[in-house]
Amino acid sequence: MAPGPVKPINPLVADVGSPPIPEAQSWTRRYDGSFGPLINLSQAVPGNAPHATLLERMAAAAGSAAGSQYGPINGDADLRQAYADDLSRLYEGRIAPEDTAVTAGCNMAFFAVMMLLAHRGEAVLLPTPWYFNHQMTLDMLGIEPRPLPCRPENGFVPRVEDAEVLIDEKVRAIVLVTPNNPTGAVYPAHVIEAFAQLCRRRGIYLVIDETYRDFLPQGMNRSHGLFTSGEWRDTVIQLYSFSKSYAIPGHRTGAIAADVKLVEQIAKILDCIQICAPRTAQAALPWAINALRDWREDNRAEINRRAQVFQDALAPLPEWKIESVGAYFAYLRHPFPDAKAQQVAEKLATERGVLCLPGSYFGPGQEGHLRVAIANVGGDVLSGLTERFRGLSL
Repeated sequence: MAPGPVKPINPLVADVGSPPIPEAQSWTRRYDGSFGPLINLSQAVPGNAPHATLLERMAAAAGSAAGSQYGPINGDADLRQAYADDLSRLYEGRIAPEDTAVTAGCNMAFFAVMMLLAHRGEAVLLPTPWYFNHQMTLDMLGIEPRPLPCRPENGFVPRVEDAEVLIDEKVRAIVLVTPNNPTGAVYPAHVIEAFAQLCRRRGIYLVIDETYRDFLPQGMNRSHGLFTSGEWRDTVIQLYSFSKSYAIPGHRTGAIAADVKLVEQIAKILDCIQICAPRTAQAALPWAINALRDWREDNRAEINRRAQVFQDALAPLPEWKIESVGAYFAYLRHPFPDAKAQQVAEKLATERGVLCLPGSYFGPGQEGHLRVAIANVGGDVLSGLTERFRGLSL
């Protein structure tokens, strides 16, 4: 019996492009090594190993029978307590363990929150350039990712007045990402707080992704004061990743902070898409949150130092303009105004052995840019970029 015609799959998935980083990484197979070892600046990967004691504690947890069992949907109680205490200390607010949920990475947190807030045919404002997994998630859910422009002349910081004119009856939330991926821009506290006021006034949610909050510039210890009053509960949902701060991206541990009533609803989604977050890191992180505070500060200082080394390396090449830099990333304007960003990135990878991501991966209007992930290599490697970029031609 002949097989029937192939059944179509969900077009909301089929019409989304493939994950972009593997595509970019494929270019490196054509690099001949003539400029030295490959320098991979494509993905936000911690450039340091986890703390040795954290690894020991995770190893013990992974080897225990208890660590192999299901855990609570919203995360292990010890981690939720330690995380809520840390948030309350950092933001000088009242955040209870019940106001938190632990997820299998921050992408999972974003997916669950978007599923909670909007459905097919509705819209969410995304700052542009945007993090491509945010856009992919919304597309697959049938939610319109409505671009909120962040302009170079404003330091890639979004403006409330631009957002206000984009809000209509379809919009359910505004997403902010600070420090930003892909630009590295750090949003001023007064801007974030003005967005929260806008969302409260218009009856929508502010979802603030603070994956890179532990890598703020020296002397800046928190991004905003949203949690200092109880008003945040009606408007604000915060996302976080333990992956970067503790150098454990493979253990997939993120978090949501929201009012307990929202967290109770999020639990329905998490029960279907993860059951529980991975247990190994959850067992060790309650200790690490307090014990590794100085270690995290040292890592922050090192990442900030690498950002300066990168700026120094490109200073002799003014045709390559760093338009924004911070935390893990730099956003670089390339010197080929008539070229596509992918053409430039591919040439850098195949000829000079430097892998960056083209701005076109991050939304409309980004063909003039490259995103450089500066955190995952040492300063000695970054200082060698001068000769890699010098004299590149298309």
